[in-house]
Amino acid sequence: MSDLRVMLVQHETLWHDAKGNHKRIAAQLAPHRGRTDLVVLPETFTTGFSNEAIATAEPMLGTSVAWMREQALQLDAAVTGSLQVRDDAGVHNRLVFATPDGDVRHYDKRHLFRMAREHERYVPGGPRLVVEWRGWRICPLVCYDLRFPVFSRNRADASRESGLEYDLLLYVANWPAARHEHWRALLRARAIENLAAVVAVNRVGEDGNGFTYAGGSAVIDALGATLVEGDATMRVLEATLSRTALDAYRQRFPAHLDADGFTLSD
Repeated sequence: MSDLRVMLVQHETLWHDAKGNHKRIAAQLAPHRGRTDLVVLPETFTTGFSNEAIATAEPMLGTSVAWMREQALQLDAAVTGSLQVRDDAGVHNRLVFATPDGDVRHYDKRHLFRMAREHERYVPGGPRLVVEWRGWRICPLVCYDLRFPVFSRNRADASRESGLEYDLLLYVANWPAARHEHWRALLRARAIENLAAVVAVNRVGEDGNGFTYAGGSAVIDALGATLVEGDATMRVLEATLSRTALDAYRQRFPAHLDADGFTLSD
């Protein structure tokens, strides 16, 4: 098992400008080729968090997913973030996880933000996704999912040496500055209660709806210690997660062995 190098792209998303966002992010990433294992982009990184963007939602074989696959190949790293994707069922707020070998996995945001009427325009997701990447099992979720600890719970998995389903909980978000302290508190809680590292990326700047975003992208270890945390500026953050430290902590503090069993309904 190896350490995992992560790179967080705390981006000021251009409103409804997918090509512009591709170009700006690619320029931020280019100097880091070969220096990371996992690149994390914000929620709806091609357009911003816009209900009107459903009109230009792309298919999975569209330009943005192709761009993510290209970046993954060039960087020799997994690249993940969410965007609006249209299929026969409608439009999804879809997190895409692309790897250098061309593989693409996805998770559709389950908890849609009703205060912005997201639930009226987007199709809710179903089961969560766990992907294995360079010796780490990763559970990627989207923004509002952070508020629902049962859905995020690290469940027992007897097939794993650790006895847990995942090692890293990942969030991509457009989390407004007005609730910034909620963001910080919930990220630490999810790490501590799940005996897992947390990687979370939030955007910065002001969007086309007039909402401001304070960044605060962070990497947090399983003890709840913050390894790196962003301010409110556009920047790239880097951190390395220690596999040895994670395994050692789980062995000396196996709280998951006393967890309550449950079944999550659809």
